[in-house]
Amino acid sequence: MDNFWDYSVWGGITLIASLLISLVIANALKRKIKLLHNSLIPTSVLAGIILLCVSEIFKLITGDILFEAAVFGGKGTNSLEIITYHALALGFIATTFQSGQHKANRERNIEIFNTGVTTVSTYLLQAIFGFGITLIVARLVSGFFEAAGVLLPFGFGQGTGQALNYGSIYESQYGFTGGKSFGLTIAAMGFLFASIGGVIHLNVLKKRGKVTPFVEKAEVMSADEIQTSDEIPMNGSMDKLTVQVALIIIAYIVTYILMVLVGSLLPGMRSVIYGFNFLFGVLIAALIKVILRAMQKTRISTRKYVNSFLMQRIGNFCFDIMVTAGIAAIRMEALADYWVILLILGITGAVTTYFYLRYVSVSLFKKYPEEQFLAMYGMLTGTASTGVVLLREIDGKFQTPAADNLVYQNFPAIVFGFPMMLLATLAPQQPILTFIILVAFFAVMNVILFRSRIFKSKKKTVAAK
Repeated sequence: MDNFWDYSVWGGITLIASLLISLVIANALKRKIKLLHNSLIPTSVLAGIILLCVSEIFKLITGDILFEAAVFGGKGTNSLEIITYHALALGFIATTFQSGQHKANRERNIEIFNTGVTTVSTYLLQAIFGFGITLIVARLVSGFFEAAGVLLPFGFGQGTGQALNYGSIYESQYGFTGGKSFGLTIAAMGFLFASIGGVIHLNVLKKRGKVTPFVEKAEVMSADEIQTSDEIPMNGSMDKLTVQVALIIIAYIVTYILMVLVGSLLPGMRSVIYGFNFLFGVLIAALIKVILRAMQKTRISTRKYVNSFLMQRIGNFCFDIMVTAGIAAIRMEALADYWVILLILGITGAVTTYFYLRYVSVSLFKKYPEEQFLAMYGMLTGTASTGVVLLREIDGKFQTPAADNLVYQNFPAIVFGFPMMLLATLAPQQPILTFIILVAFFAVMNVILFRSRIFKSKKKTVAAK
């Protein structure tokens, strides 16, 4: 048994403490430094950058890696990657448990469906440009991993967790040296481009008088905003927060059991299956949510167990930790030969994502195009929480359905996005074939997305004849 004073006992605590302390410092800097406050850079991104800088300074002085020090248990970098991996799924599970603010109807269902299709189409667009760039580079630079550009949609579109997952797969199975750091760096760049692009767009809107900025101020929340009358009490025999955490962990352990079963049936795809932990988690959480609602309707349970307010807090905590840990886990020395390629990928991803989402939002979300655009641009260059940060600047009380779209779009996005995730594992083996399939897939998704306009114009043409 380890002694209680050994680093092996305290390493995990000191690592978590470093993440939380960096978040507190980053939050203070954002409040005190006007440039940082106006930049809209997420606090979690700033916290990760702070840890990354401290780590690099430590290495310059000592020659050692900071998070490999004994005080962090001797394997802190690996632990940071594990935290990033689990926090992604836990955050999505908590988000899935939340209730929507806007009631479902035919129009809302169409908007949610279109948001999900837009998400997948943007993944594909990012993959096409990213993959196309690295295919060209691989023919100019000997030994370059040609499928590296496929990490662009995972870093930009899906964030730190999936960038790490697929970077790890490329590194361990296909020999892409520095693949994990490459993916994490793309994710970090995505957050920066989300902030830069978002701020520029908001300033343009303000100058044109198209939006009224939301002024953030402290306000007292009503009891109904925190909990409804039919929920379990806040401090009963089992604390309400404990119940929320228990539901999330139950969903995640069932997710793990499901992945074990699927992995045993498909052993050759085990790494891909476990890379989809967040996807399986969303499905299991949705199933548990349906079961709990059915129990309440049939009076098996007379109280609601899920509290959206607390689930949102837990989800945001998981995403903050995920982003901070993911950026802190980047190993700069592994990227020495990739900086030019990374910058090209980052700029290309930001520009193409911006203009594509701008067109989609104006064309299909006519009642709230600016809100939908900012939410989607933030999410598809960072995470859903980044989208919410940008959205709050013009829709602080979430009066439009844009915030709900980010939550419920996961279901159509999962259905249509699953094949693209499988294609990512095919890319290193059959690069040209994969690229052709991605282009064809993108065309099909846009036919589905703009179906009302395409088939409406065809009907008009037939009627005119």
